Amino acid sequence: MCAKIQQEAVPLEQHIYIVISQTGTLLSRIIKLFTKAEYNHASISLVPDLDVMYSFGRKHPYNPFWGGFVKESPHWGTFKRFSQTRILVLDVAVTEEQYREIQTRINTISANRRYYHYNYWGLYLAAFRIPYRHKRCYYCSEFVNHLLARSDVEGAKNTRSIVQDASSKRFSMVFAYFFMSAKV
Repeated sequence: MCAKIQQEAVPLEQHIYIVISQTGTLLSRIIKLFTKAEYNHASISLVPDLDVMYSFGRKHPYNPFWGGFVKESPHWGTFKRFSQTRILVLDVAVTEEQYREIQTRINTISANRRYYHYNYWGLYLAAFRIPYRHKRCYYCSEFVNHLLARSDVEGAKNTRSIVQDASSKRFSMVFAYFFMSAKV
C-alpha cells in the first residue's frame, strides 16, 4: 500500500518596503544631533516603486509643526520639496496574512485620520530614551514599528527604534537594502 504524503501549505510571500530617510531639513538635522543616526524618518510602502508611502510626519511640506498621518511620495509633498533626500529601502518579506494585516491597519488609520495625531511628546522624550505612548498618536518610526509588531513581523517586537536599527543594519528581518535619491 502506498501512503499518501500530505503536502504542507506554504504561505505565499509578499513584500513591504520600509523607507528610512534623511531630508536635510532643519528639524531632521536637530533630530540627528540627538539620535546620531544617519537617517531619521521612517515610512512604509506596500509597493516596490515607492510611489505611495505611509507615515506620521508633516501634513504640509513648509510646516514641520503640523503633523499627523500622511501619504508620501517622491513626486509630491516633502520628498519633492527636498529633492536631495537620501533614503535607505528595506525590502521585507512577509506572509500574505501579515501583508493583509498591515494593509488593513493602514486603511483603518487613513479612513479615521482626523482621530490620529503626531506624537510630539513621544518624539521629544525619545531623545532622552523615555518612552511615551498616547492613544492614536505616533511619530514616524513609532508608527512603522506599531504596524510591524501588531502584524507579528519577525524582529519588530525586539527593536526600540526602526530608524536606528536599520541605519546600523541590525534589523533582523532585512534581506536587501540599497541607497537611492528620492529625486525622480
